Amino acid sequence: MSTAAHPRKPWTPSQIVLTLLGTAVAAVFLAPFVWGLFTSLKSETEAVEVPPHWLPRDWTGQAWKALFETGNITNWFVNSLVVSVCVTSVVLLTSALAGYGFARTEFRGKNALMGLVMAGLMISPAVLGVPLFTTVQQMGMVDTYWGMILPQCAPAAMVYILYKFFQGIPRELEEAAFIDGAGRWRVFFTIVLPLSRPSLAAVGIFTFIASWNNFLWPYMVTNNPDLMTMPNGIATVMNSYGIQWAQLMAGGLMAGLPLIIVFVFFQRQIVAGVAHTGLAGQ
Repeated sequence: MSTAAHPRKPWTPSQIVLTLLGTAVAAVFLAPFVWGLFTSLKSETEAVEVPPHWLPRDWTGQAWKALFETGNITNWFVNSLVVSVCVTSVVLLTSALAGYGFARTEFRGKNALMGLVMAGLMISPAVLGVPLFTTVQQMGMVDTYWGMILPQCAPAAMVYILYKFFQGIPRELEEAAFIDGAGRWRVFFTIVLPLSRPSLAAVGIFTFIASWNNFLWPYMVTNNPDLMTMPNGIATVMNSYGIQWAQLMAGGLMAGLPLIIVFVFFQRQIVAGVAHTGLAGQ
């Protein structure tokens, strides 16, 4: 027996206003991407015309072709991927261990050490550029992957995020495992980490994005063109006549593609991770 479909309720004025507001905000955020795409499909002469216009008069993929021919964009992409994945993996491991240690263990000097870690939140990474470069140089890691990776692997913010989450895990779960004979390491890997997947996903995503977008440190620590990351490589898209805007837009879209994919496919994990850490209202 068929049932009649329920008639759709008319929109309320508040729903209409919120929908229009959301559409306007989305248009504002999408406009730079659309402009970059259209500019990358223009010729270099047309890209710098004044006044500018949105749609190309003559559609061309010359900027994309020149980017792949003159630039080493494939190598830049691989370098960024290697550095970002390695940084994310190390940060997840070290932040989880440090956050759990602060949340669940008692040791002498814990408060002082925690205060030192939190002080890292107030220091800009740019301030640490010179001492970090001096340290990396003395260790012989200039112009190496390790020189780009290791200094990015101690973010205080990620330790704090996981520390706050671990504090919210009921101690009864761990105490029950201890009674059954489990050790601290087994509890950490079999109970705590599986419960922490939303926060670990958020930390991993935030770290990957920050490492992928990092321009200053890879620029400081390497002069080798074969080790350039995407932000550094795109900055070289210029010649004696100035910046090649169409190529620059093509390179920017290429560099932003992985981040767009991350946000599209992992937006639920990002929201869930922030909600589980207790940072949403802070």
